[in-house]
Amino acid sequence: IDTYRMGEITARLRDRVEELEAKATDLAGEEFMLGSTQQVARILFEKFGLEPGRKGKTGYSTDSRVLRGLRDRHEIVPVIEEWREYSKLLNTYLMPLPSLLSEHDGRLHTTFNQAVAATGRLSTSNPNLQSIPVRTDLGRQIRSAFIAEDGHRLFSADYSQVELRILAHVSGEPVLREAFERGEDIHTRTAAEVLGKDPATLTRSERDIAKMVNFGIIYGISSFGLAENLEIPRDEAQAYIDTYLDRFPRVQEFIARTIAQAAADGYVTTLLGRRRPIPELRASNRQTRSLGERLAVNTVMQGTAADVIKVAMIRAHDRLRAEGRSARLVLQVHDELLLEVPDTEVSGVRELVREEMVGAYPLDPPLAVDVGVGDNWADAK
Repeated sequence: IDTYRMGEITARLRDRVEELEAKATDLAGEEFMLGSTQQVARILFEKFGLEPGRKGKTGYSTDSRVLRGLRDRHEIVPVIEEWREYSKLLNTYLMPLPSLLSEHDGRLHTTFNQAVAATGRLSTSNPNLQSIPVRTDLGRQIRSAFIAEDGHRLFSADYSQVELRILAHVSGEPVLREAFERGEDIHTRTAAEVLGKDPATLTRSERDIAKMVNFGIIYGISSFGLAENLEIPRDEAQAYIDTYLDRFPRVQEFIARTIAQAAADGYVTTLLGRRRPIPELRASNRQTRSLGERLAVNTVMQGTAADVIKVAMIRAHDRLRAEGRSARLVLQVHDELLLEVPDTEVSGVRELVREEMVGAYPLDPPLAVDVGVGDNWADAK
């Protein structure tokens, strides 16, 4: 860890958090604790009269879903959202990390958990290094403080759209397979199919809709969930899902087949043979059964992706040792492997890791890997 860089980011973020607290106080006309659900709920729902959402045992919810729905109703809401995001990054990463550095070697060591995530993915704790935001500027700044040792580079190898490739493989959907084989942007192709438009005429927002629908199919999102994510009416979201399934009939067949098989067996199996029980499918409650259906479909793709990267990790590690290389795996974040590689080994390791990751499972369309190299994690990514 570059502790000086981490300290700079921490100081800037603390200043921003204080600014946001002052702004929230100003907008509310009184001081309140932004970290208290009850106090935030009182300001939003009682003082400003915004429409409350779900009510739990301890009062009205102010979770991210509720705040997203209120974002355009009062200017204090985005302030609270930003405060939460920055406070979480401060408390989870920036403030604890320097104290977690090992006295033995001055490095940061996380703990990998093999049997925590039901999907089969590895998780990390003390600290959790898998939930640093990828796409935000702040997430990239934090990643820039993760550095390689002198004489080494950080090497990132990331599976490209692995779950959508698994979907194309298990469903045998020719349109998806063809798009991957041609190297097309899969979200643009989906948008063109679902919206019936020429890919060249699509807007960014139309591609984003298709992206959300693609991942909605993988993660078993309902029309309700899709409507919330896209901030559109529920019937419009359902129309997108219906059009998608009509346009990709093999995907629809795969979903129906997977749910029927899981209901009969009581479990679902990944492509590599790992089983996950789905007792929810036999529940009397319709909502619970719907959850089970989504879990069954998702497990085939997310569970298989989890298995595949574990195979890739073992193969890459074994080959690095067999070839007498000093490069080593230092982190796994979902579909990404991060290695620390001596400067002299970068070109050889690039091909080695790519080969082992692509060869981890014979998918049709084949697995694909994006690689990057840098002095820190942000540059490598």
